[in-house]
Amino acid sequence: MLREIEKQGLSGLAMLVVLPAALLGLIYLAFGALRRGEIVQFVLLVLATVFVGVLLAGFLVVNPNEGKVLQLFGDYKGTVKRPGLRWANPFYTKRRVSLRVRNFETAKLKVNDARGNPIEIATIVVWRVVETAEAVFSVDDYENYVRVQSEAALRGLASGYPYDAHGDEVDLVGHTAEVSKRLQSEIEERLTQAGVQVLETRISHLAYSPEIAAAMLRRQQATAVVAARQKIVEGAVGMVEMALARLKADQIVELDNERKAQMISNLLVVLCGQREAQPVVNTGTIYQ
Repeated sequence: MLREIEKQGLSGLAMLVVLPAALLGLIYLAFGALRRGEIVQFVLLVLATVFVGVLLAGFLVVNPNEGKVLQLFGDYKGTVKRPGLRWANPFYTKRRVSLRVRNFETAKLKVNDARGNPIEIATIVVWRVVETAEAVFSVDDYENYVRVQSEAALRGLASGYPYDAHGDEVDLVGHTAEVSKRLQSEIEERLTQAGVQVLETRISHLAYSPEIAAAMLRRQQATAVVAARQKIVEGAVGMVEMALARLKADQIVELDNERKAQMISNLLVVLCGQREAQPVVNTGTIYQ
């Protein structure tokens, strides 16, 4: 695998002084030789002037967080990362590669979760190039490669988890941070050969597909109602138990089994009912 070679290049400011001065000097000498009739010297000075003019093409500007990949007739020679005006061999081809942090959002992908339910999911990927040689020469188009591999990793991840779950099972809705970290490691593993580092991934869109969204919403609502009623019943039973224990401890009233059963029934109706209880004054007796 081709590894990055960092080149410094010559100072562009120094060459900006030397080359124009040499070019002007050679032009002056060439006209002097022409006036004196020294044709051979004139031709040599013209050739030297052309050579210095070609050297002027070696200037390159490197911006902060940017690299210039240098090639000579297809052979990789190195990457200039030092910002500023630099000078290198004018016959080098220079390709700009951004080293800045970049991000993009994948398209909303329609996939099936671990239970076979169709869902829509999208993610934001934050990345940057860290190996310019691999980014340029190991893959055809590293930007497109990042997008395609990110979407492929997202599809594989989404199919391995349920949309929502109960208990300790990891799901897409309730464990977003854990799922995002797993997604980051999978994408980074795919992009290593392209010289790309993944800094962060975050789920940006997650929903059931429109064709089942209404049905799944009703299921979630029913599940929430059942869970809420379970909590209410547990709390009501605890309150009834506490009330009976308190009555017995304080010896406020002696209740036989039949009166306890009626009291428990009335308290559960009051505590578990969805409407406010209507008081009823009993002037009779429960015994016939």
